[in-house]
Amino acid sequence: MNGTIKWYNKEKGYGFIVGEDSQDYFVHYTALPQGQQDIRNEENVKVSFEVIDSQRGKQAQEVVFLKGEKAKESTPESDEE
Repeated sequence: MNGTIKWYNKEKGYGFIVGEDSQDYFVHYTALPQGQQDIRNEENVKVSFEVIDSQRGKQAQEVVFLKGEKAKESTPESDEE
């Protein structure tokens, strides 16, 4: 399934993804790609993920960041110095 990172708290190691079905999915840092578990400011970034049912509800697993794709329009970064 595809979705968008709704929010992620690096200190707590978890957040939520909004799936293309408009449902919220819990995401734990262990579901993020190796080496990208320390994400910062990743809200509105598109991702692909697997859904599992847990005792606490639906969770995202095997999250993959879809490079260069933002869910909402954003201002391109400039090389201003």
